[in-house]
Amino acid sequence: MFYSVRVDGTISLFSAEASGPGLADLAGVLCGPGRMTGFGRTAARLSAVVDEPWRAGALARECRRRGAEAQVSAAECGRPLVRTPFRVDLLPLEQRWNRGEGKVLPEGFRLDGAMLRMWALAAGSPQGNGYLLALDPEAPETHERLITALAQLGVPAKAQKGEEALLRVTGRRRLAHVLELIGDAPAGAEPAWPSLVPVVRAV
Repeated sequence: MFYSVRVDGTISLFSAEASGPGLADLAGVLCGPGRMTGFGRTAARLSAVVDEPWRAGALARECRRRGAEAQVSAAECGRPLVRTPFRVDLLPLEQRWNRGEGKVLPEGFRLDGAMLRMWALAAGSPQGNGYLLALDPEAPETHERLITALAQLGVPAKAQKGEEALLRVTGRRRLAHVLELIGDAPAGAEPAWPSLVPVVRAV
């Protein structure tokens, strides 16, 4: 169990704790490396290739909390892969996020704390006095709209210059708000969770 509580003791309307876990939360994985694959028009599955084994394990557990069994294996590139089976109840996600062979951000998409938590598990990491959220480099048309979605959630972010597709959130108040929205880190995910203390990465 995790909690996301304001200073005054109330739960934020958009926090991960504001409502029970649901399949719609898996959209947060799609903000990062996740992909939906359809099986005709009868079923769909979610998959994500991630950087660390703990991410795949944590995502699989979060999927199971939402009623979608997920398995962890190795992708062809050797990195950890988490993937659900084909399911009828995942079709709405596939239909909203896929256009032809590409991934798109659905019209009217609104991010919330539960989705942001899934995004953090899939592709978030602290760096210095900020927090990085990885984007899908193969879906560049989603990047600017995800910046807008974060801003609507009260988390202004900027694209970080470099070869990788990353958004950066900086500022103690903004990081505190991210923590309020996504709740406590699951076991083993603490090193990749937002920190209010500057984080120095070993090189």
